[in-house]
Amino acid sequence: MISEVTILDKEAVAAYKPLAKRSVEEFGGTYLARDAIPETLEGSFDEGERLVVIRFETVDDARRWYASASYAEAIKASRGGLDRRLFIVDGL
Repeated sequence: MISEVTILDKEAVAAYKPLAKRSVEEFGGTYLARDAIPETLEGSFDEGERLVVIRFETVDDARRWYASASYAEAIKASRGGLDRRLFIVDGL
């Protein structure tokens, strides 16, 4: 799972983060990068953006996490404080 996140409201995101982490762990996910600012070699990455990379054992685990009540609770807590692009990548 890869997420490009723009932080719109730091307080709302602070409420979201522990709930999101708990929901990720509930579905066996592991953060490989969280709240990261990557070194940009090509293109651009704005100051307010962050990158999140989560490893799930299977694509189905990632889909179940995204559709879960516990993740819905995290999104609700964010109160629109983040704008993101979220991708499932089925790697090697």
